[in-house]
Amino acid sequence: YGGMGLDFSYSIAVAEELGNIHCGGVPMAIGVQASMATPALTRFGSDELKKEFLVPTIAGDVVVCLGVSETGAGSDVASIKTTAVRKGDEYIINGGKMWTTSGCQADWMCLLANTSEGPPHRNKSLICLPMNLPGIHVAKKIDKLGMKSSDTAQIFFEDVRVPSKNVIGEEGMGFMYQMLQFQEERLWAVANILTAMENIIQATIDYTRQRKAFDRPVLHNQVVHFRLAELATEVELLRSLLHRAVDLYVEGNDVTKFASMAKLKAGRLARELSDSCLQFWGGMGFTNEVPVSRCYRDMRLMSIGGGSDETMLSIICKYMEILPSK
Repeated sequence: YGGMGLDFSYSIAVAEELGNIHCGGVPMAIGVQASMATPALTRFGSDELKKEFLVPTIAGDVVVCLGVSETGAGSDVASIKTTAVRKGDEYIINGGKMWTTSGCQADWMCLLANTSEGPPHRNKSLICLPMNLPGIHVAKKIDKLGMKSSDTAQIFFEDVRVPSKNVIGEEGMGFMYQMLQFQEERLWAVANILTAMENIIQATIDYTRQRKAFDRPVLHNQVVHFRLAELATEVELLRSLLHRAVDLYVEGNDVTKFASMAKLKAGRLARELSDSCLQFWGGMGFTNEVPVSRCYRDMRLMSIGGGSDETMLSIICKYMEILPSK
């Protein structure tokens, strides 16, 4: 279908390198295209669907977005309300999606919708939805705290008709397929933010080495160089967890627990690291003229997007068999 046939570890290598882009929005858009909206289609889609949607997506001729989150269902994927009702050889879609990266410019959406009235984990399907169909309304581009270059949309569906053959894999398996997609999404996000965190540590070292306070470089204060050493250590520990999870995933294992742990740690470390580094920049850190302030804004998303910290903790608890039953 136009790809190179390499395993997922190569996607992670690319994600780490994309962390050298000095903003979060551009790598995130690439990540959605490569490892967030297309894994289920790649793994479970029909040959016909792959030729229609995957081939041009891999080629970069079209843009894809992922339609999962809604205004009342972000990390709680099981609670989505969007419906796709089967009528003959079509689905009629009604509802809406929120926080949709690349949503304003996407050519198609990997849409998660309720296709039956059954239990919430078995009534959903993933559907390849062309974004030029009648009844699709892109309401607005959302103005965000960070990720300013990222196109994030609110979208509504009103009696949108799509062929039933556009379902990815089996009807009713959408929730499970999306959970598998989340494994790749979360690992990709961790890999991408690793390099960004390393770069902001180095930028902070360079700045505090030349910035002086009380007649000596700020970096010479033990509280500064010790803190930077601690943060660098935390980044390396996170890299080790990431690479262990990726190795296991490439071997065919379920790495939901490790991916959730890595995502949790990445989000918390990104907040801690960007805050600590910004402090060492002093007043300059509170301006838009230096990279640390952009990282401070952009990295905050890591604890929210793709599943909140609290959702990651719940998943980890579930795999540890310590999550209380409802």
